[in-house]
Amino acid sequence: MRKIISGLFISLDGVVEAPDQWHFPYFNDEMGEAVESTVANADTVLFGRRTFTDFQSYWPEQGPEVPFSSFINNVRKYVVSTTLTETTWADSSIISGDVAAQIRELKASEGKDISITGSGTLVMWLLRQGLLDELRLLVHPIIVGEGKKRLFDDGERLGLELVDLKVFKNGVTHQIYAKADIPENPMGF
Repeated sequence: MRKIISGLFISLDGVVEAPDQWHFPYFNDEMGEAVESTVANADTVLFGRRTFTDFQSYWPEQGPEVPFSSFINNVRKYVVSTTLTETTWADSSIISGDVAAQIRELKASEGKDISITGSGTLVMWLLRQGLLDELRLLVHPIIVGEGKKRLFDDGERLGLELVDLKVFKNGVTHQIYAKADIPENPMGF
């Protein structure tokens, strides 16, 4: 079975929205390697509609001299959407209707890992459905203080297991989590 692996830039206060506004001062070679490791074993990318629309408007125009463009423009792409009816980006398809069933079929198909870049709403939905295998967070040492798109909603309770942790020279941590049950509370509360 293929794994679905998500990679997200996130602030200390949980903001995943508009990383272009706060992420780039922290970007270094260590972070580049972490991002590359998320897509290195992938032959498919899964998107939420907003991230897909943003990527589709930028990446097809980028040549191979731009890092990441050769990968993203040539990989198989799926977008989860209830509003899109067509896509013009090469090798892309729309998933709608019974999304969970289609994603299970995609995971069961032949191939390498399935990578998700951005798409916080989709990532949370996949976590709730038990379909996300790894959550890779690049946690930036910044409190953005604004932005309504945070990865975790108030009242959300999901179990995760930390499987790897690296601290980069710039203070960013690369945290990799896998699905896990929430442990029982021996104190009874």
